[in-house]
Amino acid sequence: MSRFQYFVAASLDGFIATAKDDLAWLLQFDGFEGGEESYNAFMDGVGCIVMGGETYGWLMEHEPGKWPYPSTPCYVFTRHEHTAPAGSDITFVRGPVQEFIQDFTDDARGKNVWVVGGGNLAAQFAAAGHLDDLILSVIPVVLGDGKRLLPLEGPTAPLELTASRTLGRGIVELRYSFKPGGPAG
Repeated sequence: MSRFQYFVAASLDGFIATAKDDLAWLLQFDGFEGGEESYNAFMDGVGCIVMGGETYGWLMEHEPGKWPYPSTPCYVFTRHEHTAPAGSDITFVRGPVQEFIQDFTDDARGKNVWVVGGGNLAAQFAAAGHLDDLILSVIPVVLGDGKRLLPLEGPTAPLELTASRTLGRGIVELRYSFKPGGPAG
């Protein structure tokens, strides 16, 4: 059965990007010990990707003409018109996330669904009770402000820590599961 997983990196103070979508603070950690291994192991279990339009736009701006997930079906939630790069399997959608859950699960073919982000999209999945796991790499940087990790309206029920490990350069990977019944318990 597919699990909906938010695999993400955040600063010590809980931001996934600066207010202007700058990721230089994160990109300086590229190639850290254990990072590629963690990512590759995660991607081996991914059968479908879901991302927000801002994340898609950032990828297209910073990697023009390239699509990093050519063999994986991807859905992009957006209100804007986009074109998909050649060789990609991208579907652009609008509407509440719960309307597409079966599509994501079908395309995942028994593997997991990666909710790439951003935080607002992941929060929609969580609020709808369709976020199973938070896999968080805590980066040893304080941003002060920016785009929040999971901007929900209120507190969640306690998440269950299922694994943790220290990676290179002071990065800690934490794996949490939302308890049955969604983020509010």
